[in-house]
Amino acid sequence: MTHVVTDNCIKCKYTDCVEVCPVDCFHEGANFLAIDPLECIDCTLCVAECPAEAIFAEDDVPAGQENFLQINAELAPSWPVIAARIEPPADADQWNGVANKLPMLERQGTK
Repeated sequence: MTHVVTDNCIKCKYTDCVEVCPVDCFHEGANFLAIDPLECIDCTLCVAECPAEAIFAEDDVPAGQENFLQINAELAPSWPVIAARIEPPADADQWNGVANKLPMLERQGTK
């Protein structure tokens, strides 16, 4: 099983979760984080660390967000690994809790 980053991470991109990951399975995009399902060991450490409550076990992904399983699997391999916390975007708190942000997902990775 793997864990999945879902809709609420978009434009929030808090990175508290990446510091506790023992296998560095997080990858950084411009405004979203993705978990590589081939690297995730299902340790659950990241779930409690996510201020946006955007990380779920694949079997617990909220209804209507199942497409994030595919999105994480697709984007993670092309984005760089992130293993240390960085500052979130200045407006992250304003986006936390906003629904239906998928159209705002920027699919390019960071440099």
